[in-house]
Amino acid sequence: MANEQFIDYYELLQISPNSELETVQRVYRALAARYHPSNPRTGDPNRYDKLAQAYRVLSDSKARRAYDAEYVARSLQPMAVFDTREFSTGIDGEANRRMALLCLLYHRRRANPEAPGLSALQFERLMSCPREHLLFALWYLKDANLVRQDEASDFVITFQGVDHVEKNLSSYQSLYELLKSAESGAVERSSSSGDGMAPPDGQS
Repeated sequence: MANEQFIDYYELLQISPNSELETVQRVYRALAARYHPSNPRTGDPNRYDKLAQAYRVLSDSKARRAYDAEYVARSLQPMAVFDTREFSTGIDGEANRRMALLCLLYHRRRANPEAPGLSALQFERLMSCPREHLLFALWYLKDANLVRQDEASDFVITFQGVDHVEKNLSSYQSLYELLKSAESGAVERSSSSGDGMAPPDGQS
């Protein structure tokens, strides 16, 4: 089935879905100045238009409520990139799964520093992969000090994990594209049914 693309305005602005209006306004002003077409060094009309669209929605309480409802519904879908063969179960996909887990935590740390952790259940749903198939990868990453567990037993990336991602990401094209697309708010979710990611920031 075809994948669907959705612009994640929170990803685009790199703010938490729980951000107050003041935060939305402050971050938007900074990014709009950077990407405004009249800026000779960093102007980007396409990105500026997306930022303006995000601001119009997130600064309007009624529009934001409607957007958030769709945001949560779409976040309940697994990420399409993990449907590919390179992340298949078994030894062939093991190294790729470890790097994928690190990339998810890397992005989570950048996008939501106040709540940088992900649980094993969230990994399972995001990657559409049984938790039992992820335990070996999580053990390895933890033993290598690339991730640790916080007080809530969620997994968070360490500075060694950040260094590992930035040093090795270029060898993992699909994961590199995933992180780059997140910068523009593009989110591909699988259109298949089944378990998806838990609502952001522990919402239920």
